[in-house]
Amino acid sequence: MHNVLNTLYVMTPGAYIRLDHDTVKVEVERTTRLQAPLLHLSGITCFGNVNLSSVIMQRCAEDGRSIVLLDRAGRFKARLVGKTSGNVLLRRAQHRASDDEERCLGIARSCVAGKMQNARQILLRSAREAQTAEDAERLAHAAQRQALALGRLKRATDVGQVRGHEGEAARAYFEACNRMIRSDRDEFTFSGRVRRPPIGRTNALLSFIYALLLNDCVAAAESVGLDPQVGFLHVLRPGRPALALDLMEEVRSYVGDRLVLSLINRQQLRPEDFDILPGGAARLTDAARRRVVTAYQERKQDEVRHAFIDRASRWASCRTCRPNGSRGTCVATWRCIHRSWSVDRRPLPATS
Repeated sequence: MHNVLNTLYVMTPGAYIRLDHDTVKVEVERTTRLQAPLLHLSGITCFGNVNLSSVIMQRCAEDGRSIVLLDRAGRFKARLVGKTSGNVLLRRAQHRASDDEERCLGIARSCVAGKMQNARQILLRSAREAQTAEDAERLAHAAQRQALALGRLKRATDVGQVRGHEGEAARAYFEACNRMIRSDRDEFTFSGRVRRPPIGRTNALLSFIYALLLNDCVAAAESVGLDPQVGFLHVLRPGRPALALDLMEEVRSYVGDRLVLSLINRQQLRPEDFDILPGGAARLTDAARRRVVTAYQERKQDEVRHAFIDRASRWASCRTCRPNGSRGTCVATWRCIHRSWSVDRRPLPATS
């Protein structure tokens, strides 16, 4: 099994990150609070007022390790990367594929099929674990709607139709999400996805974890020289990492939503771990944010069966193919773009 490098998350205000030979040291008020070998890190993510030395920024840029700057709430601010890696012909092929309606349809349909199937499995699992018959019935009905959407997805003839089926399935999924919350449901009530700002505790938690996942997907695309802003499912807009958003669709429910449900249902997060702002917006406290990041890192170590390489692998490795030990991006997308391999040839997941 390939080793999965960790991401160093630094959240302490006023912390200073520097490099001592090949060791990363985090200092707070001139006291070393943490040190780790640089070779064990894939990147560094800083929340709020965190300082970095020029030496460690230059070294990370040279090695291809990303440095991401977020505000205290987890909103993206900046990313430090070195010279563009990968093959210019790869990026050229990516741009051409994005302009090819047939190839764009195949890739987009595959991304959405994986998202629907994973969402369906989560709904079915929650239905089996439901505490009341009404919850079980509603969750099973939502799972059936995912299956029906999967069937219609096969007949989609353009990307616009794929987006329509994805939106319909997403509405059915989020309408049932509140039924999956078994602990403190009144405090963590969820009536739908609301962003900018996230309304309610569950929305705030989802937004924070989705931000972490998106940053990982952007880093995966950039690590092999793909353009994270040129995607196939999401509409291209200035500043929008469309390819990274495409890559995270399949794992969004498995990694993000399941983690949110685990943290709530196991009471690892309580209502007092959130600050409620005027207007109903919610925000994680500093202590709760640290616990969420720790849980996210642990979730990345979970093993799944990789469909393409046919072996057990940590989910972080499934998101990033590493041929010959090198870092890379999603194996499906890499094959689609670089080898003109059509994702449309991959059978859609069964709906039975």
